[in-house]
Amino acid sequence: MSAAATVEGDDALRLFLALELPRDVSEELARWSEQIVLCGGRRVTTFHVTLAFLGPTPRSALDAILGVLRDEAATTESFELEPARYRETRTVGMVVLADPSGRATDLAGRLQGRLERSGVYVPERRPWLPHVTVLRFRARPKLEPPLPDLGAFAPSGVAAFLSRLRPTGAQYEVLESCSLGKQPDA
Repeated sequence: MSAAATVEGDDALRLFLALELPRDVSEELARWSEQIVLCGGRRVTTFHVTLAFLGPTPRSALDAILGVLRDEAATTESFELEPARYRETRTVGMVVLADPSGRATDLAGRLQGRLERSGVYVPERRPWLPHVTVLRFRARPKLEPPLPDLGAFAPSGVAAFLSRLRPTGAQYEVLESCSLGKQPDA
């Protein structure tokens, strides 16, 4: 477990919990997204798999949220994800990930359930989809790029992120990072 950012002076924090990606996976996503020509879009420079977006959250709830993150990370066996397809919404391009073991989906569900019961999370209407956002745009370019050459990979950990909105886009800071605790039985 490690802590990186501080939150002094913030009354409401814009938070999300996410899987962290290994450095080589992030570097490959950066190389891959540079090759895609965008019509008025911009590349994303920080890659992660969001497990739960909490949005504006009272700073007083942070310790409890971090406790939930630590607990769930410690009881989650390691797992692998792999690129399945490219998908666009109105504003983002993403690499959708396959979750063959179902452990990422289970982790997201447990985190979301505990945070909802504690009153700091409102579930989204759509089911959770493991993905990495790679592009943002104002007008959907309808791209059909080949998938990045990532292969199967294990997330490097899970983290609580602080999101600060800037004119150039959101800036993310890791508040706390935890390793996934349980190793699968051999």
